[in-house]
Amino acid sequence: MSKNKKNSPKEPLNFTGRDWISVLLRSMKLMINSITVILGLIGVFGVGVGLGYIGSLFDSVEVPESTELVSEVTQLTRISTVTYQDGTLVSEVNSDLLRTPVESAQISDYLKQAVIATEDETFESHNGVVPKAVIRAALGSVGLGSSSGGSTLTQQLIKQQLVGDAPTFSRKANEIVSALALERTMTKEEILTTYLNVSPFGRNNQGKNIAGVEEAAQGIFGKPASELTVPQAAFIAGLPQSPIVYSPYSSDGSLKSAENMSYGLARYKDVLYNMYRAGYLTREEYETYQAYDITQDFLAPNPVTGDTKDFLYYAVMDEAKERMYDYLVTRDKVSESELKNDETVAAYREMAAEELSLGGYIIKSTVNKTIYDAMQAATANYGYLLDDGGALVETGSVLLNNKTGAVLGFVGGRDYSQNQNNHAFSTLRSPASTIKPILAYGIAIDQGLMGSASVLSDYPATFSSGEQIMHVNSIGTGKIDLQTALNRSVNIPAFWTYKLLQQSGVDVQSYMEKMNYQISNYDIESLPLGGGVEVSVATNTNAYQTLANGGVYNERYIVESITAPDGTVIYQHIAEPVQVYSKATSSIMMQLLKGVISSGVTTNYATWMQSINPQIMAKTDIVGKTGTSSGAADAWLMLATPQITLGTWAGYDDNTRMADLASYNNNPHYVAYLSNAIYQAAPELFEGRFELDDSVISSSVVASTGQRPGSVQVNGFTYNVSGAMTTSYWAKNGAPTASYKFMIGGTDSDYATAWNSLFGSQTRKNSSSSSSRSSSSGASRNSSSSETSTSSDTETSTANDGE
Repeated sequence: MSKNKKNSPKEPLNFTGRDWISVLLRSMKLMINSITVILGLIGVFGVGVGLGYIGSLFDSVEVPESTELVSEVTQLTRISTVTYQDGTLVSEVNSDLLRTPVESAQISDYLKQAVIATEDETFESHNGVVPKAVIRAALGSVGLGSSSGGSTLTQQLIKQQLVGDAPTFSRKANEIVSALALERTMTKEEILTTYLNVSPFGRNNQGKNIAGVEEAAQGIFGKPASELTVPQAAFIAGLPQSPIVYSPYSSDGSLKSAENMSYGLARYKDVLYNMYRAGYLTREEYETYQAYDITQDFLAPNPVTGDTKDFLYYAVMDEAKERMYDYLVTRDKVSESELKNDETVAAYREMAAEELSLGGYIIKSTVNKTIYDAMQAATANYGYLLDDGGALVETGSVLLNNKTGAVLGFVGGRDYSQNQNNHAFSTLRSPASTIKPILAYGIAIDQGLMGSASVLSDYPATFSSGEQIMHVNSIGTGKIDLQTALNRSVNIPAFWTYKLLQQSGVDVQSYMEKMNYQISNYDIESLPLGGGVEVSVATNTNAYQTLANGGVYNERYIVESITAPDGTVIYQHIAEPVQVYSKATSSIMMQLLKGVISSGVTTNYATWMQSINPQIMAKTDIVGKTGTSSGAADAWLMLATPQITLGTWAGYDDNTRMADLASYNNNPHYVAYLSNAIYQAAPELFEGRFELDDSVISSSVVASTGQRPGSVQVNGFTYNVSGAMTTSYWAKNGAPTASYKFMIGGTDSDYATAWNSLFGSQTRKNSSSSSSRSSSSGASRNSSSSETSTSSDTETSTANDGE
C-alpha cells in the first residue's frame, strides 16, 4: 500500500480554513524567531562594542599612586588669589564656601546611617564600584540604556575631589579606576568621614554656601553634627544630591517659599523611608518621624550683606573662568562631539568656577596697580564733570597696551557699591560716529578706494526709505574733503563711503569680525553712522588699538597667567596677532585722526589737556575720534598714542538724553583729567610720534577734487582741472587722474552742482581751447572760494558730532 502510494502521482493539496490559519501562525512564529535572533545578535554585538569601548578607556587610564590619591581626596579648600601685574594682591578669590572638617567620632551615627541608606546601601560590602553599574555604562555607550547612575559613595568622593561631574565616558573610567584604588588604601570609615567632610550641603541661614556636615548642622539647625536628631540627620543626608534645590534657604539667607521648600521636604521623607527600608528605623519610628515637622528646627534667617570685591576682581575672574574651562576640557581630552552636549559644557563651566575658587591658584592679571589706582582716583575726583545738573552720568574706560592688547587699567563705573554694571566690559552701546574710521574710511583706504585728501559728497541725501540724513540740524553742505569730514564727523560722507564699499564688493564683515565685532546685519544703511551696532568700550577700544598698532589686532586680555599651587603654569597668555589693515592704512588713519583732536571741531579735549598739562601734548601725538549717538544718549572719546589706546564712554544706563555739550565739552574735560592721571602714573606711555609708513603712496592732487590734474570731458567740452595742490596719502594705487565723478558718492544733480561750483559760467565758451584756459583759472579761483565756505560751515557746528 505504501509502495503504491509512493509511486503514484502527487495530488493537489486541499487546505481548509483552519489549515491556512495554522500555516500563517507557524510562518509568523518563524519570522518572529528570526527577528529575535537577529536582534539578539545585534544586542550581543552592541554589548561587545560597548564593553570594548569601555575597555579601551580603562586601558588609557593610569592607576593613581596611593599616597597622592589619598592626598588629593582628603585635600580641602585652598585659597586662590588674584594679583596685579607686579604680583601684589588684588584679592583672595571668593570661595563662598564654609567648611569645618571633623573627625568620625564627631558625626552622628544617625547621619552616617541616613547617608549610607540613601546614597550607597551596599557601601560596607563593595570594593569601590558596583559591577552592574559598569555594565550599564557599557550598554549606554552604544545607546542601549543609560551610561550613568549607580555611583557608590567612593565614586562620588572621587568625582567631587578629582575628576568632576562631566558626563563623558573617559571621566567615568577615571572615576572607576580611582575608586577601586582608593578602597585598597583607605578604610570604609575613612572614606565615609571624608565624604561627609567634603560634600556640598547647599546654603546656611546667611545665604552662604556650605560644605561638610559640621557646617550643615551648624548652619541649618544651629548644633554640632554629633548632636543631630534622626529627622535632622535625614534632612541633611538628602541634601548632597541637589544641594541648592533642597536647601531650605535662598541665596540671601531667607527661607524659601512653601512651593520651593517642598522639594527638600519631599527628599527628607525619601531619606526616612530609605532608613526604614535598610533596617535603621523600626516601622513605628519611621511613621513618627514622617509626621514630624522638620521646618520648626530650621534656624531663623540671618542674612549678611556687603561685597568687598569690585569691578577689577570680577573682570579678571570672568576671563579666568574661560581660561580654566579651556584648560580642563583640554586636560580631560573632551571631544568636539561631547562639547555639543549642553550638559557637558555646563558641567565643565561649573568645574572651572569651583577649581578657581578652591584650587589655590594664582591668577596674575595684566593690570598695572599704579595706573589702575590713578584711574579710579581720577573718576572719583573728576567724574562730576560728566554730570549736567541731573542724575549721575555713568562712564566706562579701557586702557590697552597697543603692542600686546593687555589691559593696563580700566574704569568700570562711577561707584561699584551703587551700580555694579561694568561699563567697560559688559555694557553694550551704539558706537555712534566712532565706527566711521573703523568700518567706513579705514576699510576704503585699505582697499585703495580713497586717499587722505579724497573729496566726498556732503550734498543733501536720503536713505532708501526717503528719510533725510542729518548731521545735527544740517541736511548737508556740499562737497567736502576727508579730513574735514572726519573733523566735523558729518554723516553723509560716511554713508556714501559705505555704499562705495558695498558696490565694490568689499567684504566689510571679514574686517569687523577679525576685531570681534558682532554685527547681525551688514545691509543696514546707517551702519557706518553707528546704527544697528552695539559694542562694549573694550571692543571699540580694541579696534582703535588695531589702527594705532600698524593695523595689527591683538585681542585684549586681562589674565596674564594662572599658576597651580605646585608652581605649574596651567595657562600663559600667548599673543595671536591678526593683520586687519595694512601698515599704510594704519599710518594714514593716524595722521587723519590727529587732525580730529587738534582741530577742536567736535571735541574740546586738546584745549582742556593743554590747560591741565601742556607737557603731554608736547611729548607725543594724541589721535582720536568722538561719537555721539542719536538723541545724545552716548558720548564717546577714543584716544591713542603710539604706546596706548584709551577708549571712554559716558551716558545714562536708561539711554536718557545728556546735555548738548556732553560730547564736545563734559566728557573731554573729564577724560583730560583721566589722561593726566595716567600720565602721572606712567609718563613713558606718552612718548613718540605717529609717522607715515614707507609703503604709503604720496600723490599730488588738486585740493578741490582730490584727484591728479588732468582733462575732463563735460557736456562735450574739455576742461583742464587744476588749481591749488595738496598731498594725498594712499595705501594702494595712488590718486586717480581727474574725472567727472571725482567725489565719493553723490547724485548726478550733485555732480552738476559741484562742477558749477568749480567752473561757474565760464563752461560755455565756443572754443575748446579758450574754454580750457578759462576753466583752468576758474577752477583755481572757485576751489579757493569753496574751501572758505566749508571753513565757515565748520564754525557753526563746533559743539556737535554726527548723530
